[in-house]
Amino acid sequence: MKTLLLTGFVPFLGHSVNPTQRVAEELDGKAIGDYQIKSAILPVEFSKSAERLIKHFEEIKPDVVISLGLAAGRHLITPERIAINCRDGEPDNQGVKLQDQSIRLDGPDGYFSTLPIRRFVDTLQKEGLPADISNTAGTYLCNNVMYSMLDYIKEKELNTRAGFIHIPASFELTVINNKLPGWSHHDLVKAVKKMIEVLDK
Repeated sequence: MKTLLLTGFVPFLGHSVNPTQRVAEELDGKAIGDYQIKSAILPVEFSKSAERLIKHFEEIKPDVVISLGLAAGRHLITPERIAINCRDGEPDNQGVKLQDQSIRLDGPDGYFSTLPIRRFVDTLQKEGLPADISNTAGTYLCNNVMYSMLDYIKEKELNTRAGFIHIPASFELTVINNKLPGWSHHDLVKAVKKMIEVLDK
């Protein structure tokens, strides 16, 4: 059986919970399709998130990496098409605010996901789970870890597939902020499992 590294983030930007953490923790150790899941939770810190992801990668040596991020305000599951070489946005959990900063000074402008994102979207839609491809992972921590992981894989000339998927807020968050569209935890877990099941179809 192959190994899949699944990552989520701790809570950030005033959100009391992060559904990506709950999803990753629930699926840790599970066998889904052809994959054994190994989960890790990343800090929302520019100085540590990518470093921590790569450390987990080196320890686990997975065949596939899927990183999850919360896109509070989106109502769809959105696999990301591309990560760009830029760090910007709100302060991280340590109060660090970056602006127009490269992730790697001599790195390429961007990296495309190597996950089957169109297959993911088609599968979820057939299951009645709203989904679409996103063409921007932003410039915050989600983009940072997606770019850094793909950059590492490229530099090491590995065959590992990797990419990033944004998920909507959970009902736990919509109770606090009823302006947010939300999904049940059950459906968020179901969507992630469905995407893993079709990785090699």
